[in-house]
Amino acid sequence: MKFIIKLFPEIMVKGTAVKKKMVSQLNDNLRTQLLRINDQIETKRYWDKIEVFCDDALSDAVLNVLTKTPGVEQVLQAIQSEAHTLEEIAATVAETAVARIKDKTFVVRAKRTGTHDFTSFEIERFVGAHIYGLGDPTGVDLHNPDVKIELEYHQYQLNVIQQRFKGLGGFPLGSQGELLSLMSGGFDSTIASYLTIKRGIKTHYIFFNLGGDAHEIGVKQVALYLWGNYASSHRVQFITVPFEAVVAELFNSCHESYMGVMLKRLMLQASEKIAEEMGIDALVTGESVAQVSSQTLRNLAIIDKASNMLVLRPLGMMDKPDIMAMADKIGTRHYAESMPEYCGVISKNPVINGSFKRVEKEAARFDYAVLDQAVTDSLSIPVHTIINDVNAKAAVEVVSVLGDEVVIDIRQPEEVARSKVDLGEGCLQIPFFNLKQKFKGLNQDQSFLLYCEKGVMSQLHAQLLADEGFKNVKVYRP
Repeated sequence: MKFIIKLFPEIMVKGTAVKKKMVSQLNDNLRTQLLRINDQIETKRYWDKIEVFCDDALSDAVLNVLTKTPGVEQVLQAIQSEAHTLEEIAATVAETAVARIKDKTFVVRAKRTGTHDFTSFEIERFVGAHIYGLGDPTGVDLHNPDVKIELEYHQYQLNVIQQRFKGLGGFPLGSQGELLSLMSGGFDSTIASYLTIKRGIKTHYIFFNLGGDAHEIGVKQVALYLWGNYASSHRVQFITVPFEAVVAELFNSCHESYMGVMLKRLMLQASEKIAEEMGIDALVTGESVAQVSSQTLRNLAIIDKASNMLVLRPLGMMDKPDIMAMADKIGTRHYAESMPEYCGVISKNPVINGSFKRVEKEAARFDYAVLDQAVTDSLSIPVHTIINDVNAKAAVEVVSVLGDEVVIDIRQPEEVARSKVDLGEGCLQIPFFNLKQKFKGLNQDQSFLLYCEKGVMSQLHAQLLADEGFKNVKVYRP
């Protein structure tokens, strides 16, 4: 199987040196990910494209990587062969095209490079006439055909295009530096992180734990999902900052109407300290203008005054329905909807248009030694080790052998369809995003084991159910 990678158009308009560097970065990123599938997968880099060769049995896994890698505009699935004459080209194209044009209108489009005694237009006319005579089409339509027969011909190499797949777009990951994403696991911070990844920025994650172990597990799951699907060519960090003491100090020192703004300022200040230690120049948040009281223009300006570091807000002008639609598209909506909320600070009568002078007075009463200690106590782990980390710290008992318990498969339906697992007689299939609602209706005299592919979501939701008072839940890891 052969795939032809077409580059994101903004790459192609760069200067020669920058373009060469980006294509090289994209090729390295693809090789890193494809080698995990099979070390026999081959890539070839050209100035305007990358070609990938693999066994047909690996094509689905390879295509999944290609279409989710930043920097790829389109993926063309092609059949490659050698041809020296118009007759050979036409005969090869006919092998797959004749059946496609039956009872349909068609057109042939050819892209030729190299030195030949015929033009691209002559290829199109000759091939079109040949397959017209062999097939049973309703006619040729140059403008709105039912079927477009596409081929690329370079010197004597012929590529007959079978399908086109839309890529992620953007720049190759790692080509635009690094930043630290303030991640809560909800819709906004997740999409903001996705957009920075897509733009080619190596994105690390920082999470401020306000007191919920289950929330931390959930956010780690989202970070792992984003990394595994869109950014696994690079190693990135997940930093947890214990913020319970910071919240307690806020309650002691800050007026309730300014608590929300002050909390955001403290998060920026802590993030700045950690980013500087990591050699990172920018932060990203999921804030959107006017979405909540702390995100009015005035309050955002007050929050930004707390830090000298560049703060990016890619969702600043996006509407919530658009953000949620993007979460649907990239597969994070169910994670966001099921994310537990731990609001350590709930402002009463929150200020809408804060005062710069007033917030400085509030800040002056805060004991910043508490913030410094939280930064000192922060923990950092590589995102790719999250599975082992969560299971090592499992708060809910994990079992590996089935007894009298009933297994609940909490994977999403498409995951179940893709990977069948024998989970014993009586196994229930309840996707994690429906589990909390449906679990209450189950026989509570029965013990249940939650199962998911990597053990992270099952830990999260077992912990959530335990927090709700259900003591008959464990995690199953066969």
